[in-house]
Amino acid sequence: MDKNAKIYVAGHRGLVGGAIVRNLQAAGYTNLLLRTHAELDLTNQAATAAFFEAEKPDYVFLAAAKVGGILANNIYPAEFIRDNLAIQSNIIHAAYVNQVKRLLFLGSSCIYPKLAPQPMKEEHLLTGPLEPTNRPYALAKIAGVEMCWSYNRQYGTQYLAAMPTNLYGPGDNYHPDNSHVIPALIRKFHEAKVANAPTVTVWGTGTPRREFLYNEDMADACVYLMNLPDEPYTRLLGSDESKTGKFEPPLINIGVGHDVTIKELAETIQRVVGYTGDIVFDASKPDGTPRKLMDVSRLNGIGWSAQTAFEAGLTSAYIEFAAQVES
Repeated sequence: MDKNAKIYVAGHRGLVGGAIVRNLQAAGYTNLLLRTHAELDLTNQAATAAFFEAEKPDYVFLAAAKVGGILANNIYPAEFIRDNLAIQSNIIHAAYVNQVKRLLFLGSSCIYPKLAPQPMKEEHLLTGPLEPTNRPYALAKIAGVEMCWSYNRQYGTQYLAAMPTNLYGPGDNYHPDNSHVIPALIRKFHEAKVANAPTVTVWGTGTPRREFLYNEDMADACVYLMNLPDEPYTRLLGSDESKTGKFEPPLINIGVGHDVTIKELAETIQRVVGYTGDIVFDASKPDGTPRKLMDVSRLNGIGWSAQTAFEAGLTSAYIEFAAQVES
């Protein structure tokens, strides 16, 4: 990507988009297109089409999405499938109409089956039932992968879908009900520390395993992918299954390639926060998927790997959260 290229980051205020913007700015990209939800409602087809027609971006990072944890997914399933389908359909089609050079569609590891082989490879997509607690969101993201694939096949576009594992870091959502596991636990342990509470209760048994990626590393991978030379980038864009007989979606995993139990996660956050009480696991609450570990050999094979150590990343996240609370 030329340093003066017009780059649209959809969802630039979120955990993913914010990190991508910081990475681009640090690398010297000066022509970033950024719109808040109030300025541009991406679920509005006409408004999205008008924006693309007026601005004509060269590259698009599609990081805008409705996201949340298990609780939010259970309470708002209709919004999770409706809004995400609308956002990605509007942007992907507008990108095609306005001849965007490359588009990176950001999804989530929850697109893979609940009981997928571990670690999860890109070819495990659509090989089994999804985790019910976030199926509406996952199906929307799977539709986005298929939409990139379909546009590539029919129109010769260069749209790639990148699936990060569980993310955390600067800009995370620490809402008490609608946050993911790391920000939720950081908040819980911090509040327990301040209140001098004797225990912190963690949902589930503590036995499920999860992989976590620092969002600044994720952004670095995204920018790395969009800057690949034509030959290695094109190899990632999938094939026409009707011609090759191979299931090769335009899909690449982004992760660290190793995981921890929820118990180990809770104990690490307890240490980072400095909470000295006890952890209680509430086995009556859902565990979710038993294990979600990405196979990142495809990404490692083209020269990128994560650099941030887990405890160092958690420490940075906690420092940011504590600063927010104090302010």
